[in-house]
Amino acid sequence: MVNIISRLKRFLIEASRGYFYARSSYSQEGEDLVLSRFLDVNKKGFYVEVGCHHPFRFSNTYYFYKNGWSGICVDPLPGTVEAFKKWRRLDIVREIGISDEEGFLTYYMFNEPALNTFDEKLAHERDGLRNYKIIDKKNIAVITLKDLLNKYMPTGKHDIDFLSIDVEGYDLAVLKSNDWKLFRPIVVVIECLKSDLHSMIDDPISRYMMGLDYVPYAKTGNSVIYVSAEKMALHHLSMVKNN
Repeated sequence: MVNIISRLKRFLIEASRGYFYARSSYSQEGEDLVLSRFLDVNKKGFYVEVGCHHPFRFSNTYYFYKNGWSGICVDPLPGTVEAFKKWRRLDIVREIGISDEEGFLTYYMFNEPALNTFDEKLAHERDGLRNYKIIDKKNIAVITLKDLLNKYMPTGKHDIDFLSIDVEGYDLAVLKSNDWKLFRPIVVVIECLKSDLHSMIDDPISRYMMGLDYVPYAKTGNSVIYVSAEKMALHHLSMVKNN
């Protein structure tokens, strides 16, 4: 019994040490912590989050915001601007949808806002699944990503440290709506529900990103993190120099 108590004490001490050095994640699956291993958090950089959902719940950008970053956050969910005004006053926030052409789309709203989508097929597939259900539909204005960035990027600024996209089935349309020559983020985070790496690599989004000279850097449960090939080459070079 004494030995068991002694081992438990050692375990609790080690666990508490680990907790002391642990870092908080606001992303759904730790994407922000993966990003922080690649990007210089202290740089006070610039992000763009399409499908920002909430100021800190499931947010890929809030960790960076807390460290002095700022950026553009967009989501069609009514009330987004008001929520961000309270918690994230340094960000440029717009309640609007992003698609591959300007116009209006039907926005399907669920009792779990993280599932809201413009994708009609996906919306009906999820309606009634588990306890999820469609509770409302709205006709929402949408613009292209390049038009959003042309309009709201700070004057004279084109550099984006990372772009996060989570729009429930509409991710490829958002990607295709950007001007990649003018606005080329260092890192792009995209939702990907493929469960294995082979399926992920063969996914249309992955093929599109690799066609733009982005390299898959990491895979979390439901996201893929891509890094521009030029930045990845510099990253590898710095690692070689440091070893």
